[in-house]
Amino acid sequence: VQLQACGGGLVQAGDSLRLSCAASTRTFTNYDMGWFRQAPGKEREIVARIRPSGIGAINLDSAKGRFTISRDNAKNTVYLQMNSLKPEDTAVYYCAARLYTSVSMDFNFWGQGTQVTVSS
Repeated sequence: VQLQACGGGLVQAGDSLRLSCAASTRTFTNYDMGWFRQAPGKEREIVARIRPSGIGAINLDSAKGRFTISRDNAKNTVYLQMNSLKPEDTAVYYCAARLYTSVSMDFNFWGQGTQVTVSS
C-alpha cells in the first residue's frame, strides 16, 4: 500500500489543521492506520491510530482533547484533525499502515510526511 499525506503548513498557536492521508490500495479496510510525528532532535512518536472499523484512539497524551483521528473507507483516506495547536506540536507528521491481521503490531507502510509548524 502506498500512502500520500498532505495538509500540513505553517499556522499560529490556537489554529487548526486537518491532515489527510490517501492510501492506494483496493483493500483499505484490511489496514489499521496511524499518525506519527517526529520533531527535530526527537524520536518518532505515535499520535493516533484507527482500526478498519473506525474505532480510533489518540495515543499521545498531549494531544488528547485536541486531536481526532478518523477515516473514510469509501475514499481510502485517514484524517487527523488537530485543534488548538501549540508550538510543541511542530513536527513532521507521517501516516502509516499495518495489516490488521498481522502478528506484529508494528506499522510497516509509511507515507512521506507532511510538515506542521506552529508559531507562537
